[in-house]
Amino acid sequence: MELSAEYLREKLQRDLEADHVEVEDTTPNRCASSFRVLVVSAKFEGKPLLQRHRLVNACLAEELPHIHAFEQKTLTPEQWACEQQK
Repeated sequence: MELSAEYLREKLQRDLEADHVEVEDTTPNRCASSFRVLVVSAKFEGKPLLQRHRLVNACLAEELPHIHAFEQKTLTPEQWACEQQK
């Protein structure tokens, strides 16, 4: 399995029906073992943070064992719109 920011972005966007996904490879030498993600999805509506993170983790269950560090931010479309106005 080849992990890349683009691969993770496409998978998160498809599986979580996301409106917006950003994936950054935060590994110092960009060897794809640490990532920071932002996922905006209506599937997060009415769910607490832990449930949102579990949805992301379930989506990437196959990939996470190969990732050293994983930071995620999960927002609803409404929360994302508010952040864009700041």
